[in-house]
Amino acid sequence: MTDLHELYRDLHRHPELSLQEFRTAGVLADALRPLGFDVTTEVGGTGVVGVLRNGDGPVVMLRADIDALPVEEKTGLPYASAVRATNADGEDVPVAHACGHDMHATCLIGAAERLAHTREEWSGTLLVVFQPAEELGRGARNMVEDGLFDRFGKPDVVLAQHVGPLPAGMIAYGSGPLMAAADSVRVTLFGRGGHGSAPEIAVDPVLMAAHAVVRLQGIVAREISPSERAVVTVGRLQAGTKENVIPETAELGVNIRTFSEHIRGIVRSAVERIIRAEAAASGAPREPEFDWYDGTPVLVSDPDATAATMAAFAEHFGKERLIPGAVVNASEDVGVFGTAAGVPTVFWFFGGVDFSTREPGRAVAMNHSPEFAPDIEPTLSTGVDALVVAARTWLTS
Repeated sequence: MTDLHELYRDLHRHPELSLQEFRTAGVLADALRPLGFDVTTEVGGTGVVGVLRNGDGPVVMLRADIDALPVEEKTGLPYASAVRATNADGEDVPVAHACGHDMHATCLIGAAERLAHTREEWSGTLLVVFQPAEELGRGARNMVEDGLFDRFGKPDVVLAQHVGPLPAGMIAYGSGPLMAAADSVRVTLFGRGGHGSAPEIAVDPVLMAAHAVVRLQGIVAREISPSERAVVTVGRLQAGTKENVIPETAELGVNIRTFSEHIRGIVRSAVERIIRAEAAASGAPREPEFDWYDGTPVLVSDPDATAATMAAFAEHFGKERLIPGAVVNASEDVGVFGTAAGVPTVFWFFGGVDFSTREPGRAVAMNHSPEFAPDIEPTLSTGVDALVVAARTWLTS
């Protein structure tokens, strides 16, 4: 049997950035092979796929993401990451599993092992997918474009989960739109450089960018109905090299979150309209440039499939451990799989904080925080159980 606690600590100690998950993929593939799975690596780049055929019946897909973040871990854990790596821009950055993907991967290995050892109790095909690059919103699309379903079979349902700052042992779920669509855009604003003492003969892109940042905040407040959900964040404004030099350009990094294609289109169009207008109002010598990237669709947890899966959870865990109504503005690309296959997706959250051992008054770290790391138990046991119960809901008994 795999020592899941040690596997988790190993993955946590050795995080890898999106599209660089080579060691992680190797560790997970090695854990799957002794269980009887047909294992394929390098799917969609660094993805791992395991197939376990066990007679006639449905094809059930279980998915876990495996990439880490460019975050410096500050948990103080004995197995904390001290890893640094070179990112896609050639920069040296710290790396940590600050979103819990190491927990997701470990839970999936545990579920795969339990299901492999109880084959007499179910029939069908188990498709386990370890997906890279979730943090870029590209990993699921990469695997689909690499022929995931043509090569390994189309599933009847896609099942996945995410750990978060909830009480360990609890499961939160929602029905319908569950996590937001995400879109990011790099904007380049063009001015005319000059000396800081003579702004009248220059066109200042810093002022142009500042006006745009303020005006963008009016999109959600004044162009979106209060009954809808949307977020517009300017997370980056970069310009210039010296305080007395008016630069030639300024760059903005803008991120938007929405829950419908209609609102998504409105917000994207408004971002471009406002920035173009501010550039024109400033007398910019040329139009701004927009580079949209990392688009992730709305994650929809299919209502009927979710109801069936949660009924099984209630029977196994007890209704008191289920929290209904989870809808968050963060994003996940797992829905790409279900959409591409034309099948239901079921997604839920499980808690990672053991409050019984927590110091009173200590703040709870959110995902992506340098201090985020789930308590290993009962988080791990709950995550394994949830995947097994969900899979058995759809596999033929």
